[in-house]
Amino acid sequence: MEFLANNIVLVVIGVAIIFLVILYNRLVALRQTRKNAFSDIDVQLKQRYDLVPQLVNTVKGYAKHEKDLMEKVTEARSGAMKINGSGADRAQAEGVLGGAMMQLFAVAENYPDLKADASFTKLQAELSDIENKIAAARRFFNNATSEYNTSCEQFPSVLVAKMFGFKHEDFFELPESEAEAVAKPIKVEF
Repeated sequence: MEFLANNIVLVVIGVAIIFLVILYNRLVALRQTRKNAFSDIDVQLKQRYDLVPQLVNTVKGYAKHEKDLMEKVTEARSGAMKINGSGADRAQAEGVLGGAMMQLFAVAENYPDLKADASFTKLQAELSDIENKIAAARRFFNNATSEYNTSCEQFPSVLVAKMFGFKHEDFFELPESEAEAVAKPIKVEF
């Protein structure tokens, strides 16, 4: 009888340990998925950083008196490039850059020769493509973050999360100013 009781205790402990390992591994996998998702955003952001100087130089040729705006775009790019990781500071810096880029395109509307320039049109199309990829990567990242945060908060994985230091993570959200600018309809003239 004592042998049976000892075996039952060992089986219960074994099952508890296996359950703990499964929950821990799930949280680790979700955290890794989130990190990988941000890597996708980071790649697109770096492509945007590479495109900004070309765009600024193209616009400079046509809009020489818009020096303040060119400096603002360049400073926003530099500020965004300095911040690493996926925190709120990074999202805010990217929002400032996005807002500056929107202003740059708004100014470009005042210069018909610039709008007709082939290199400007190409750069604008490339940037539009990159922005769409960033939006898709941001959605995937935020979904991965949501799944990770949910797992960290649900019972019984909340116990494992607290025990091993898994913490709530921030979303990579579009700042309100940029969201409003993106939501506005684009004026197309023929």
